Amino acid sequence: MKGILGKKVGMTQVFDEKGEVVSVTVIEAGPCFVTQKKTLEQDGYLAIQIGFGETKSKRLTKGQIGHLERSETPLLRHLREVRLSNVDDYELGQKITVAMFEMGERVDVIGISKGRGFAGGIKRHNFKRGPKTHGQSDRERAPGSAGAMTTPGRVFKGKRMPGHMGVDRVTSQNLRVALVDPERNLLAVNGSVPGASGGLVLIKQAQKS
Repeated sequence: MKGILGKKVGMTQVFDEKGEVVSVTVIEAGPCFVTQKKTLEQDGYLAIQIGFGETKSKRLTKGQIGHLERSETPLLRHLREVRLSNVDDYELGQKITVAMFEMGERVDVIGISKGRGFAGGIKRHNFKRGPKTHGQSDRERAPGSAGAMTTPGRVFKGKRMPGHMGVDRVTSQNLRVALVDPERNLLAVNGSVPGASGGLVLIKQAQKS
C-alpha cells in the first residue's frame, strides 16, 4: 500500500498511447513528509502519518508545531494516516513524491464532495417528479407522503428526504494514472475526482484493481 496527499487542480484533456483524447483530473500531489510511524507494539496497527502543504507557524497550534518538530519536518498544514503492511521502509522526515506512482497504475482518490446546501429529494436522491397534470400546480417536485397511518404511525429513521447535501467523504475507485510529472509534482488520473478545485485529496493504491 502506498499513498500521498495532494490538491485538486482541475480537469483537462490529454492524448493517450493510442492517440485518443481522454478526460483527466490533474492533482498537485506532494511533496509529503513522514511525520509519524505507527507500530503494532505502541499503537496496535501499522501506518505512517504524512503531512502536506507547508504553512506558517501562526496557522498551527503549539501542539501541532511540537509534533512536527519531533519529526524534523517543515511546518505542514494537513496530516493524514496511510495504513501499511510494513513501515520499516519509511523513516521520520522522509520525503514522499509523486514518483512512487507509474503510468497505467490504478489508484483510489479520496476527497470531500462539493457542498450543495439544502437540496430536495429529486436532486439529493434522484427521485422521480410527479405528474404535471390532474390538478398539480406546484407539487410535481414535492416528495409526497412521508409516513404511514396507524401502523407504524411514524416516519422511520433514515428515510430519504430533502436535506443537507454534499460535504461528504467520497472515494473515486480504480482510476487509471494517465500522467506522472515528478518535476512539477503533478499527477493526472483518468476520470473525475471528488471535491472542488483546490480541495485536499488522498491518493492511495487501488483496493479493487
